[in-house]
Amino acid sequence: MSSAGMSSTPGEQPALSLTSRLTSNLARGPLFFLFTGVFGCMSLAASCLEKDGRLQHNIARQWARTSLRIAGAPVTVIGRENLLPVAVYTSNHTSFMDTPLVFSSLPFQFRILAKQSLWKWPFIGWHLQRSGQIPVDEESGSGSIAGLNRAIRVLKSGMPLFIFPEGGRTKDGQMRSFMRGPAYISIRARVPLVPIALIGTFELLPIHTHHFRPRPVKLVIGKPIDPSGYSIRQADELTARLRDEILHLYASHAAPGDLSPSLAAPSVDVVREDV
Repeated sequence: MSSAGMSSTPGEQPALSLTSRLTSNLARGPLFFLFTGVFGCMSLAASCLEKDGRLQHNIARQWARTSLRIAGAPVTVIGRENLLPVAVYTSNHTSFMDTPLVFSSLPFQFRILAKQSLWKWPFIGWHLQRSGQIPVDEESGSGSIAGLNRAIRVLKSGMPLFIFPEGGRTKDGQMRSFMRGPAYISIRARVPLVPIALIGTFELLPIHTHHFRPRPVKLVIGKPIDPSGYSIRQADELTARLRDEILHLYASHAAPGDLSPSLAAPSVDVVREDV
């Protein structure tokens, strides 16, 4: 245990009591899936009535807030003064509950750049498609570039963008290397990168488990990073800076019971070769 009282082993989780497991299996889990289906149907219906996605985004926000209440996760948002009308917002990715935390906390409509495989999921994929989110095919070089170019057009139209630079959830709580896509988009579109740290979601619902562990969660918004001093050839340098900023935000705001700042341990490869 560290001096701050946080777990020193990334991914280490205490055993759940029988009562907690039963509550999760018989109440929280079924309610979560029920309301995901209900709000998903509402979103699909709304998509037939509008073109700008505003109503669908409001429905997604209500789904997110309902999901966090069901999970027993009160939310704290820090750094609202750093929000910008148009920017590339990025965060660490530790849990399926990251998405509800982001939707419930950012006070404006935005678009998500995400793996194309998510479009195959019932309800989630349908919502992503009908609400104008942006798929990127990580297995195809041309598909990846096409997705990034669509994201740049969205930003230039005045719509903010949100991306998980790790590309997927961490298995043990430690931050993975970052894709260079967000930096590339930021430089090309000439809009700032805004780092965000999500804290507590890994403990709330780690990957490969269906047990909710009720606890507070935080979304911490850092100062925007101006890409104007970077060229496309410096995308890796900007990516490394972005990752460092998110790690710093996490370590600065983690509390007892959160993952150890060893989450912030530098990776040998902080930038991935894919987008």
